[in-house]
Amino acid sequence: MKNMEEKQVTKHKIKLVPFGVIIIFLILGVIGISLDEPSRVLNQATQICLSCIGLG
Repeated sequence: MKNMEEKQVTKHKIKLVPFGVIIIFLILGVIGISLDEPSRVLNQATQICLSCIGLG
């Protein structure tokens, strides 16, 4: 009986891990957006693209 209960607890923990990972990534995404990272990335991408075609 005890072995069966341990397996159920393990399965329950395994099912919670993906949700924990998703929550962590959502928090990091919100932090990045609040620090204005998307505009920095777009600015750098524009500079690199203009350099590649010879305008920068």
